[in-house]
Amino acid sequence: MASQVSLRVLTEDDIKQVHDSSLRLLQELGIEIEYQPAVDILRDAGQRVEGTRVYFDPDFVQKKVAEAPEEFTVYARDPQFNIQIGGNNLVYVPGYGAPFIIERGKRRATNWQDYMNFLKLAHVAEDMNLSGGMLVEPSDLDESTRYLDALYAHIRYSTKCLMGSSYGAEGANDTIELLAPVFGGREALKEKPVVITLINTISPLKLDERQTGALLEYAKMNQPVIIASLVMAGSTGPATLAGSMAVQNAEVLAGITLAQTVSPGTPVIYGCASSITDMHSGSVSIANGESSLMAAAAAQMAKFYGIPCRSGGGLTDSKAVDGQAGYESAVMLFAPVSAGTNIILHTAGILQYWLCMSYEKFVQDLEIAGILRRFRRGLEINEDTLAVEVVSKVGPGNHFLNQMHTRKHHRKEFRKPLLSDRQSYEGWVLESLTSEDRAERVCKQMLAAYEDPGLDESLQRELQSYIEARKAEILK
Repeated sequence: MASQVSLRVLTEDDIKQVHDSSLRLLQELGIEIEYQPAVDILRDAGQRVEGTRVYFDPDFVQKKVAEAPEEFTVYARDPQFNIQIGGNNLVYVPGYGAPFIIERGKRRATNWQDYMNFLKLAHVAEDMNLSGGMLVEPSDLDESTRYLDALYAHIRYSTKCLMGSSYGAEGANDTIELLAPVFGGREALKEKPVVITLINTISPLKLDERQTGALLEYAKMNQPVIIASLVMAGSTGPATLAGSMAVQNAEVLAGITLAQTVSPGTPVIYGCASSITDMHSGSVSIANGESSLMAAAAAQMAKFYGIPCRSGGGLTDSKAVDGQAGYESAVMLFAPVSAGTNIILHTAGILQYWLCMSYEKFVQDLEIAGILRRFRRGLEINEDTLAVEVVSKVGPGNHFLNQMHTRKHHRKEFRKPLLSDRQSYEGWVLESLTSEDRAERVCKQMLAAYEDPGLDESLQRELQSYIEARKAEILK
């Protein structure tokens, strides 16, 4: 069995202190919840409520969090793409929600063609386990209905698992209604979850109407939800990382508790997107040592509660596919991967603190993600891999290139690079391509390799009819 790489930044006493502080915040300060049905559910479950403020009993929180599963399966249209969340499993997800594209240092608004390109890249990429969610925000589609087009695109043009809409209870219901006919109906969805949805808190200590409404609908249908907190230490959270972690942990626990109160056993994921405020500019910084510490700590907190964790991913504050983008993304992916995080959102493509996507950066991040997946797999130590007999056979001063042992093991042991240049200087100088040039070339090759997976025509008509009716209803 291979060893498991495991980064630890918190002691057991640290974990207990964060936990106790969060429970104290939930009991004494409470959470502001702007969705009345959620407030009513928690009141009926015995929690103290004053207006829209809910005060959580610590024993109730711990009881409810314990009802969440440690591990679960999400089912894809093509079973080869089913994913297991939890344990030592690692799931990569593309970038999410950027309104801009950066190409060769120039920024422009995203469009539907960009959306489809990133969807195809996510489907083709071997290291990408989900096709993603709102990959970019297409400026050429109506803001109030484009989530419907995005959902249909994921269902129609990829057979990997996807992320659902968190545009309120209606967006969640639309997601379920579009997925149900594809997977055998609503009851089948309850038995075998098929979609993961990102539910964001508002720091400090708030759940808004839209996200909470979506959370309730997905919980009713037993669909996994990521309860994610984005505390900006120094502005929406304390300037100390420990203080911001206590706030983050309280928000995530509140969301998990609500989900389990609605439907015990709902699959949930502990989500961390927390970072720091740059005190010079006043803006968020998403790529720094502090953020990576919080991501690694979140993995430990999630394991303490016995639930999967989400954080990451290939994040950078850079506005170009340059050295800064490379080293920041590598650090921001390394921390959660090595700490045991289960699902990493924004794995590939992000520039300028979530505002931009880049085709070249997408490929660059895939390379980093692939290297780190191999790193996390660790070392396999046994009689065969130690190769004492082979070494004895080859002897001092000779090589192993012609050994059957080499043929047997090199493909498993050595990851083949997607992007990195390993040729001689003389070979490299003939092309003289930068990593961005090579990434552009690989991106074009990946798009050319995409094959339409198809979907039953009657199903297509059913889904399109639903979308047309919903658009008419929303836009009237």
